[in-house]
Amino acid sequence: MAQAFADGGTATPVPRSGRYRWLIVAVLFAATTVNYIDRTMLGLLAPTLGTELGWSENDYGNIVTAFQAAYALGFLAMGWLIDRFGPKIGYSIAISIWTIGHIAHGFAASIASFMLARVILGVGEAGHFPSVVRASSEWFPQKERSYAIGWVNSATTIGVILTAPTVALFMRVLGFDWRQTFIYTGAFGVLLLILWLWLYSNPRESGKVSEAELAWIEHDPPEKVERIGWGRIVTKREAWAFAVAKFLTDPVWFLMLFWLPKYFSSTYDVDLKVVLLPMIIMYLLSDVGSILGGWVSSKLIQSGHSVNFARKVTMIGAGCCVLPLLFVTGLDNMWLAVALIGVALAGHQAFSSTILSIPPDMFPKRAVGSVIGLGGFAGGVGGMIMAKSTGLVLDATGGNYTVIFAACTTVYFLAVLAVHLLSPRLAPVTVESEAAPA
Repeated sequence: MAQAFADGGTATPVPRSGRYRWLIVAVLFAATTVNYIDRTMLGLLAPTLGTELGWSENDYGNIVTAFQAAYALGFLAMGWLIDRFGPKIGYSIAISIWTIGHIAHGFAASIASFMLARVILGVGEAGHFPSVVRASSEWFPQKERSYAIGWVNSATTIGVILTAPTVALFMRVLGFDWRQTFIYTGAFGVLLLILWLWLYSNPRESGKVSEAELAWIEHDPPEKVERIGWGRIVTKREAWAFAVAKFLTDPVWFLMLFWLPKYFSSTYDVDLKVVLLPMIIMYLLSDVGSILGGWVSSKLIQSGHSVNFARKVTMIGAGCCVLPLLFVTGLDNMWLAVALIGVALAGHQAFSSTILSIPPDMFPKRAVGSVIGLGGFAGGVGGMIMAKSTGLVLDATGGNYTVIFAACTTVYFLAVLAVHLLSPRLAPVTVESEAAPA
């Protein structure tokens, strides 16, 4: 397998240069944290809202499915928008939309109104990862990009971890009800929008990047293609390699994000809003996986391995870390379950950091947002299928997660196989330049 992935490479030392590009990572880290607080809050409050509003498992599944559908379709529009206008303007629009959707939860009363709030949130949040990867492709060379993305991706779990204390602060300390909590935490999105507009620009326009750092950022070979429109992206096997991998693996993360609080509530009678340590352990382990996955991939390239070898071997190792999910549902010991789920989450995040680095390996910068959008759409469709099927399976089995967790352990290896079959060398796409935007 390693031989199949190897196609040469040259070790290149990382020179000492400026560090301004890591400020961009810090901003994206903060943005990801806010994104996931907004996304996760409903899942954490679901047991409370389910009791107060009389939701069934299938009702909650329908609300989650509405988010997934909007998130999936939103990726197509947001990916194009970010390629068309750049990450500064495109991401500003995305932040504005998802903040409105988050606040709208505070005014929802029926299943339909919650679904509408989730739709608005989903459309806006779909612009997040196209912006992250597009910005990373502008600020980091290939040898360093997956490490940067790994740090940003780790903030997804920081956002999840901080959701519980955020809810506790607003509801238990400040005395707000759940409606006021949704409304007032919308201030995070407003502050993020101001920060993004103030700090972000491309490296050459920032005026704060040293010549040495700019040379490092731009030292990759020049791109031969300025832009690839949708009409050509969808004909490229390389784009579908990424999309298939996202379709298969994104649903696992959505499952954990939306259903883990309910799993611990039903299995161990533990409310993760109150008992925070299990959530902190699981998601800190996933942070380690995100950063380590990005670091391993970058380190392999810097050590002389090909991009093809580095990305695929890292993804296989990440998939192996998800296998402990097979043993979770048979455990009476909650803390052992926490450890195994944490290792599985680490594996997913290591895989995610690596797969997000692949589109810039193969496509020019001004097409990256659209390719991420295609993959995000595929992942959203997979997540929508997962959300609906999870609700139905749990209703049918009395809340048994065994089949669901078992399915999650296989998809990473299928994803690597799909990537390898569709793009055996992860080579840059060959296509003529398009003069006008698609």
